[in-house]
Amino acid sequence: MSHLKPVPDPKPAPASDQQPSIEELERYATVLRMHCVSMLAVAKSGHLDSSLSAADIVTALYFRVLRHDPRNPNWPERDRFVLSKGHAAPIQYAALAEHGYFPVEDLQGLRSIGSHLQGHPDMNRTPGIEVSTGSLGQGLSMSVGICLALRLDGLSDTVQTFAVLSDGDCQEGETWEAAMSAAHYEIPNITAIVDYNHLQTDGTTEEVMDTGDVRAKFEAFGWDSVEIDGHDMSAVVEALERSRTLGRPSAIVCQTKKGRGVSFMEGRFGFHGKPPSPEQAEQAMEELEATKRAQDEALGKR
Repeated sequence: MSHLKPVPDPKPAPASDQQPSIEELERYATVLRMHCVSMLAVAKSGHLDSSLSAADIVTALYFRVLRHDPRNPNWPERDRFVLSKGHAAPIQYAALAEHGYFPVEDLQGLRSIGSHLQGHPDMNRTPGIEVSTGSLGQGLSMSVGICLALRLDGLSDTVQTFAVLSDGDCQEGETWEAAMSAAHYEIPNITAIVDYNHLQTDGTTEEVMDTGDVRAKFEAFGWDSVEIDGHDMSAVVEALERSRTLGRPSAIVCQTKKGRGVSFMEGRFGFHGKPPSPEQAEQAMEELEATKRAQDEALGKR
């Protein structure tokens, strides 16, 4: 079955100093989504819909915006990336593998005993992971601490810290303590990206714990705050690139859909933390392969 095989990608990922087009980024996002489906079909465990909603954000970061070097993961002047919604680790693993932090084949070992790809990011086991995450609400605080350390090291003028948060992160009080701290300490090099997909384990965000106007909340804490379509690659790239020019904390609230790219899962309740069945994985891969073929064709005609 096709979903049990590593996803073929004949074009290598661009080096961090290259600028892929929006169309190329959209294609890479499809490739990352395919990796996620394949990984979870083999693992029979994990969070697929949460990974798919963040695919465009993570693609824009790793393939266009982040300054990073797979040959030197500890390069002091790299940008820092914190996946606060650590349950979406598969999408970050897919991006890291596509850039050569480890072999693509390793993705098939997700959540396996002895694998370096745990269910949540582990900074001690996986190349390219900055901090271990998983407990929601902690990622933005970690990012604030990273920025303060960068200030002590004289790197705050050149190194940006990007944190991807979930709806669940925004329901945690620690997130807003971090937002207050970033403004109080006048941290210029932090960007919070909220993957606002409105669905959780037990229902919609509005039913579980309504977070209200997240953009306005960040603004009230003194952040520059914008709200965009998190699946509009042009808008995502523009907002991310703009955030590093502002000189104050920046929040980008991305309106997204869980399960983006897979029709039976997109925007639907009941898939959180549930891997696809073999039949669902096959259908998902067929849809994503069709999307990728159309993208390849469009790129070939340019």
